[in-house]
Amino acid sequence: MRRLTAIGCIALLAATLTSCATSGQQQTEQADANAPASLSFWSTGGDDETAIFQKAADLYKRSHPNVTIKVQTLTWDDAYAKLLAAATSRTGPDIVSGGMTWMIQFGARGAMVDLRSHGLDALKAQAQPAQWDSAISPDGSVYGVPLDMSTFALYYRTDLLEKAGLGGPPKTWEELTDAIAKLRKAGVAKPYSQDWGNLDWIGYFNYLYQAGGGFYTDDCKPSLNTPQAEQALQYWVDLYRKHGAPTATVEGAEALDTGTALVVAGSWIAKGIDTGKPNLKGKWAMATLPAGPAGPTTFIGGRAIGVTAFSKYAKQGADFIKFLYGDEAIRAMVEEGKKRNLPYIPPRPDKIAESTFTPEQSAVFAQSIGSGKAAPGCPGWDESAPDVSKQLQAAILGKADVKTALAESAKIMERNAG
Repeated sequence: MRRLTAIGCIALLAATLTSCATSGQQQTEQADANAPASLSFWSTGGDDETAIFQKAADLYKRSHPNVTIKVQTLTWDDAYAKLLAAATSRTGPDIVSGGMTWMIQFGARGAMVDLRSHGLDALKAQAQPAQWDSAISPDGSVYGVPLDMSTFALYYRTDLLEKAGLGGPPKTWEELTDAIAKLRKAGVAKPYSQDWGNLDWIGYFNYLYQAGGGFYTDDCKPSLNTPQAEQALQYWVDLYRKHGAPTATVEGAEALDTGTALVVAGSWIAKGIDTGKPNLKGKWAMATLPAGPAGPTTFIGGRAIGVTAFSKYAKQGADFIKFLYGDEAIRAMVEEGKKRNLPYIPPRPDKIAESTFTPEQSAVFAQSIGSGKAAPGCPGWDESAPDVSKQLQAAILGKADVKTALAESAKIMERNAG
């Protein structure tokens, strides 16, 4: 009986100590999040996008008055180089955002905080699954989480499709090539062009996954030696070489304005067509990309955000990132984006309808994102992508056949995998 009593007392003491420890830990964590701090956030994009994230930072300060976050712009042209330099020297900002897979590369160099230590792996339940997988290291480390989303759409001139007797936009690969032929026969000099991803791996991505292929296997082995990869590249090459898609990139809104009937472009251009090209008002619409043999899979772009390992304020930085997923922060960023007429799609699929786009446009993007895939997060992909694009270009420009271009791309990916 004494033994049982002793055990009970020990258990009670342990429970009491655990309760006190847990309470103390929670208080400490809360104190850490509110501790005085001044953080710098390097945001890849433009100044207007920086203003959107600064709005969220200012809102965060209302509930965390001792924490100041200053958002600075890095342009896409030199952001990766600047962030890599910071990662190498272990000096620079507290919070960074950039390409979806960038944080994986910086994390592998020991330059990023594994956000699992701050509980941010719980954000997975709110993120788009494929985009989350893209941002997460193959070993499960969470060096960054999705910050926003972008995707593709097929923009089209309703008046030119009507001229060619087409009742609507093409919904499959076969319908796309048929529509191009009908448009040309009807006297439309510019039936089709591609903007985002033109002669680039991102452009090929759509066809590759629509054919049922992928750049890598699930265990990160190059996967371009498949019939699906070959079918996809042959179809993409034929759009240029047989069906007249221009190799010179014309910005999507400009292409529509100068008489192109069908344009594959990024989601962001939808915000500015009516204001930037007023003559197009009422003459254009948008749809999801035509589906391939395996389905309509479309590339999901966007940025990832993380906390640097050399920051003195990792707790506050991680807490701010968690805050960005909340309803209040998303609502503030959307309002700021609408005020500036900027494209912004939150990282939560359940909030796509609340983006800065019209309900009709948001519905198209939600459909694409729902079945979409994001960039591979496999080792060496970011280093491989530019050279893979060169091999794909060689096939389009007639300098290499499809099989050779894919074989050379696979060699590049294998070499950079380490």
